[in-house]
Amino acid sequence: MCRVVDLQQAVLAKNDACARLLREDLAARGTAVVNLLSSPGSGKTALLERELTLARRRGIPVAALTADLATENDATRLARSGAPVKQVLTDGLCHLEAGMLGGHLDGWLPQDTRLLFIENVGNLVCPASYDLGETLRVVLASVTEGEDKPLKYPTAFGLAHLVVVTKTDIAAAVGFDEAAFRAHVEQINPGVEIVCTSARRGEGDGALLDRALAALDGAPVHVPVMTQQHPHPEPASVLDSNSLAQSGS
Repeated sequence: MCRVVDLQQAVLAKNDACARLLREDLAARGTAVVNLLSSPGSGKTALLERELTLARRRGIPVAALTADLATENDATRLARSGAPVKQVLTDGLCHLEAGMLGGHLDGWLPQDTRLLFIENVGNLVCPASYDLGETLRVVLASVTEGEDKPLKYPTAFGLAHLVVVTKTDIAAAVGFDEAAFRAHVEQINPGVEIVCTSARRGEGDGALLDRALAALDGAPVHVPVMTQQHPHPEPASVLDSNSLAQSGS
């Protein structure tokens, strides 16, 4: 058992080292990374397609990388936004890792990209433990998944910088108790912002984009209490990184 734990810690330590380098490299070029985590079928592809489309209309250089075990369906949908999109097939791996991500970005990510959205593999277990060098970690939950989702997946929700509720147009039909959900999120991750969205009705359109742009420009990012137990590097401020680069030149 000790050997298994030691191996897991070594794998995560290696990933964190790669994530640190990736974070520094992307921040230095002025790119903020948004890592989207959720269960399968939460609606994150629909949400991301709308945010990418809105970003393009605003003239904001964005790109997206989406990961799945199989098929390129999500990349096909996201490409309708007009943004550069890359599909990563993980060949059975249930999460992305920082080294894997860096390899896929090398030579592909447009140099002027301001926001890079990562649609992680649909899973709230494995991806929660892997830092990808993100500026914002966003966890999504649809109203169909139940109010106790944050309690069942405390690491995923506990390390989030932002929580997004999707499919609110059917909340009444499925009996979703928003107050209970908010209470459970607050229990796991005190002070984290919760944004409600509906891709069908357009509720919350642009909210994720606005939060990402604010982080890009140096606005404070929520610091989860759980980071004390899972000490990933703090998200780098792109603005601060650029200032440091200029002062050293």
